[in-house]
Amino acid sequence: MPYRVILFDLDGTLADTIELIVRSGQHALTTVLGWTPTREELLLGLGRPLHSHLGDYATSPDQLTELVTVYRGFQVQHHDELTLPYDGVNDLVRWLRNDGRRLGVVTSKIEPLAHRALALLGIDDAFNIVVGLESTTAHKPGPEPVLYAMNRLGATAAETVYIGDSPFDIRAAHAAGVDSVAVTWGAFSEEALLEHTPTHVARTAAELRALLQ
Repeated sequence: MPYRVILFDLDGTLADTIELIVRSGQHALTTVLGWTPTREELLLGLGRPLHSHLGDYATSPDQLTELVTVYRGFQVQHHDELTLPYDGVNDLVRWLRNDGRRLGVVTSKIEPLAHRALALLGIDDAFNIVVGLESTTAHKPGPEPVLYAMNRLGATAAETVYIGDSPFDIRAAHAAGVDSVAVTWGAFSEEALLEHTPTHVARTAAELRALLQ
């Protein structure tokens, strides 16, 4: 039987926001610390909550607050120009919705920005639920956000799959006891994702549709 409940990560999975994340991080760290990390260094933390990611660089709570404030200021200012669709993903979401699947987004992004990105892509109305940073006190790679979405949707583990582009997504799915799909069009290489033993791998939206069909 196909999965009846499909949960998606947002950044790097539904929306191409990689450049937005990199530029926001570089701007914040350059502005506050006078140091510019490489693209690769910044992307290692993709999928974690922002406070956790930037906390790796801050030396005090006040500095972390400043980093987050500067990051979010840049992110909001440049959000729309640097949020792009992935080939075929919007069509896949619409097909799943029309097929009667229950759809959710589970992201470490704050919910207003998550809805803004989905609306910009034209798929906000396709999702039954959006679970953002504010929804749970514990976050990926723990199971809490996935379990919260499942509870809200009345879903069992057997009928649920979580789709994402980062090791944190795969680990969260494993921790929640659900199957996972690692997509390779985001920030992480297929090799890096396979180290965390996803249930499935999809390299294109067409491959993902075939898997979910």
